[in-house]
Amino acid sequence: MPQAVRIALYQASTGIDPSANAARLVSAVVQAREGGADMLFTPEMSGLLDRNRKRAAQSIAGESDDLVLAAVRKAAAEQGIWVMLGSLAVKKADGRWANRSFVIAPDGAITARYDKMHMFDVDLDTGESWRESNAYAAGDDVVTAQTPLGRLGLAICYDLRFPALFGALGDRGCDAIALPAAFTVPTGRDHWEVLLRARAIEASAFVIAAAQGGRHEDGRETYGHSMVIDPWGKVLLDMGEGGDRVGFADIDLARIGEVRAQVPSLANRRKIPSSPEA
Repeated sequence: MPQAVRIALYQASTGIDPSANAARLVSAVVQAREGGADMLFTPEMSGLLDRNRKRAAQSIAGESDDLVLAAVRKAAAEQGIWVMLGSLAVKKADGRWANRSFVIAPDGAITARYDKMHMFDVDLDTGESWRESNAYAAGDDVVTAQTPLGRLGLAICYDLRFPALFGALGDRGCDAIALPAAFTVPTGRDHWEVLLRARAIEASAFVIAAAQGGRHEDGRETYGHSMVIDPWGKVLLDMGEGGDRVGFADIDLARIGEVRAQVPSLANRRKIPSSPEA
């Protein structure tokens, strides 16, 4: 495996029209390849961002009928590039929705899928209220995939707040972890960077977080600041506010071994016994 890998991140401002979003994603794939990237990372809900669920339901389909997924797979094959498609809203066989990530190989094949485990059910001081579990079914499986970055662990947005998932990814020897997101502005401003850096340090792995940013067609505003964090917790890329642009980072995979030798926390970690019931 090469020790230097160039990656691209697409910071999006996804809207309510999947065909328009697909066109922007295809453009990002082309830009990533032209910029010399081996792999492109896109945000959570790259194909559709619409909090009007009645309207959104008209555009959410199963994998085989999803026009965004088809367009990105075709573009990946044409450009010969890996794509970590942050997530799409897809209809499951039982009719429920999943918030699902896809790892797409340079031939367009899907090599891994991950359904978001932790549902964003919160009430913010700003008056914003989100109940993701009203529409989406939570995933159950920890997922990794072999990529140009080595073993890539998959997580999505709100998963960031649950260290146990990242501990499981660390146990699986992940070299990098993808964390596509659509973070709100208040939580992003105070928590985004510090949590990303903590997860990178805990896992002694790169964390790659492509994010939604800016004002969206459905009226919401997302924080942006797509980031790449190295295993020491150093910020290698911060794309700032706003959306619809591609950024690049050069990943030195040798850094993983250096950090793990210096601070062998994964090797030293012990299983914590469960507390006895009262």
